[in-house]
Amino acid sequence: MAIITLTTDLGDKDIYQAALKGSILKLLPTVNIVDITNSVAAYNVQQAAFILKNSFYYFPDGTVHLIGIDTVYSDHTRYLALHYKNHYFVGSDNGIFSLMFNHEPDEMVEINIMQDLKFLHFPLADIFVKAACHLAKGGKLTEIGIPVSSIENKMTLQPVIEKSLIKGAVIYIDSFQNVITNITKEFFNKVQQGRQFTLYFKRNETINHLSWHYSEVPEGEKLCLFGISDHLEIAINKGNAAGLLGLNLGDSVIIDFDYTA
Repeated sequence: MAIITLTTDLGDKDIYQAALKGSILKLLPTVNIVDITNSVAAYNVQQAAFILKNSFYYFPDGTVHLIGIDTVYSDHTRYLALHYKNHYFVGSDNGIFSLMFNHEPDEMVEINIMQDLKFLHFPLADIFVKAACHLAKGGKLTEIGIPVSSIENKMTLQPVIEKSLIKGAVIYIDSFQNVITNITKEFFNKVQQGRQFTLYFKRNETINHLSWHYSEVPEGEKLCLFGISDHLEIAINKGNAAGLLGLNLGDSVIIDFDYTA
């Protein structure tokens, strides 16, 4: 069965999500629609990119991922359809793909499907749906668009190394209020090289032990670990780490490794 996933900022209080899903089912009644999330903060490309980047590969090859972030019609907006790691993606060329992909897509086109005027203010339920359903039915990218070779680039804050330090930042706070940083497991291991460390963050809080799971410490105690996204997380066992530790998006974190000159 064909699968179309949704990653949007439409929420669940208005008609927009229903209109989107209904439009998909009109064109492809047998499709399996899966919500990755419809609760991305409005126009927050970085948040959507983090969620989809760390979830799409759990789906079967051939899945179509429809991205409904910043899709409002504009004369200057390109809508793209891409093939990457055996998955298809349909979304606005607003920088989200540069944040999601580690290398160039295998194939990509600028969608040239005619806009239905009654959906002029809501192309997500028109152009995007038509493109996604076409791909879900096994159609080719070149049948819905013109090949392109570049995408809009959006820079994201990267951790930096200074002698024995990694300087990173908070990039995401999940629904359990776990605090996720931009320090990946691969980056951490590359710098650590077996050394002990101390993680410093707001309010002079420190952690000097890497946990394997959240319940490794007593309830209410803080910990750090590499979660499902392979990014370093600061958490509290069965607690609200972001609120209790005063951590917000963009806050700095520092990892200090034992240093021998």
